Amino acid sequence: MPNLAKLQKTIKQKKIEYIDLKFCDLIGDWHHITIPTRSLNQELFKIGIGLDGSSLPGFAKIERGDMIARPDPGTVFIDPFYDIPTLSFICDIMSVEKEVGPYSRNPRRVIEDADRYLKKTLPGVDSILGPEFEFYLFDNVEFHQGPKEGYYFLDSEEAEWNAGREGQKNLGYKVQYKGGYHVAPPKDRTYNLRSEMTSLLIEVGIGIKYHHHEVGGAGQHEIEIELDNMRKIGDQSMIIKYFVKNHAFRRGKSATFMPKPLYNEPGSGMHVHQYLADKNGSIFYDRKGPARFSQIGLYYIGGLLRHAAAVLAFTNPSTNSYKRLVPGFEAPVRGFYSVGNRTACIRIPGYQRKSSTHRLEFRPPDATCNPYLAYAAMLMAGLDGIKHKIDPGLPNNKDLSAMTEHELKEIPLMPTSLTKALDALARDYDFLLEGGVFTEDLIESWDHLKRRDVEQIRTRPHPWEFQLYYDK
Repeated sequence: MPNLAKLQKTIKQKKIEYIDLKFCDLIGDWHHITIPTRSLNQELFKIGIGLDGSSLPGFAKIERGDMIARPDPGTVFIDPFYDIPTLSFICDIMSVEKEVGPYSRNPRRVIEDADRYLKKTLPGVDSILGPEFEFYLFDNVEFHQGPKEGYYFLDSEEAEWNAGREGQKNLGYKVQYKGGYHVAPPKDRTYNLRSEMTSLLIEVGIGIKYHHHEVGGAGQHEIEIELDNMRKIGDQSMIIKYFVKNHAFRRGKSATFMPKPLYNEPGSGMHVHQYLADKNGSIFYDRKGPARFSQIGLYYIGGLLRHAAAVLAFTNPSTNSYKRLVPGFEAPVRGFYSVGNRTACIRIPGYQRKSSTHRLEFRPPDATCNPYLAYAAMLMAGLDGIKHKIDPGLPNNKDLSAMTEHELKEIPLMPTSLTKALDALARDYDFLLEGGVFTEDLIESWDHLKRRDVEQIRTRPHPWEFQLYYDK
């Protein structure tokens, strides 16, 4: 139960007038409902607020739509984007069938049960994660799709394509194509904006490792956060996307975590650093092991590689995700692990020196995922590797572009489309059901939603098809 006296003190000191309750649907979008502060009482945290689950993507049918959003008192923060001071809580979705209980498709329920399963399998052990958030900032965004037209138009003040722009004051200092990595001001025009974003995140308790301009010359950026336990990182991931998009919006820019918004420019991923830790630190460390990995750490890698194709159905759940996972952009296209090789599915950072945080980086994910489901799926794959002692072999540190066809055949290709990832999930999901973490009901609903995305893209003409076929 919450400390109501402490909350009431905050409400008085900060002159809070409203309580905002935020809850996540199956595909990973936040929704919210706002109530006056007089509604803040023990019953709110015990009973919650009623809602129509049938209106949320992937949730209940209309005849079973009644559900409850119950706020988690440990998630409280002051929302900086409301003109009227507002206190926010992240909620769990509860089912009211028979008796009130966690809804099977509630994403926060999945990550909490994954944590419970981990502690049952390895008592005293936590899953520690550290995602990297890459995104683009644009100054103009237009798109439309109709029966007789379809287009998108994106613009960035710092992009090289604006070097010859006429009719407006142009001071130069454009960022070249694929030339934005750690570029300094004045080419990096949004360093102040990123600092404002990260300061806001620090104010609500999110640890920041750093921020910088990324490779994409047309406004690509990265914010990396400090490592923390999986459940906390799930909530923080939702907050980070919310803060980045809203703060960019109020500064007259548009932020997108879309994996591949621009043709032939780097895509935006969400690489996830991860390890399992007991009270002494990472249990993945062994000074004498391959890549200084312990046997249990190697088994975790083995499980993640064994189930990678199925895991991608949750970590890369958009049709656009697979426009990023192509050769030539430091994106992982084959399922192997390596030390320092950024084209590997799993990279073991070569720069790490602390045994207490010895970790791997799973490179395929992007931020179109539902973080609760994506993080849980990665953990379950790793734990399956530990359970079945799946040996990944030695790290492969070769340059893929220099390997022969025969050598490449020994390294499995990652899914090249959302359809292939969903097909892989349909063949390989038993590891997700362990401990009741995922349910067949949730997986079926996820598959239905995502195949609907595929069908919507499949049935619409693509602009490039006119270039290829219009005069045939």
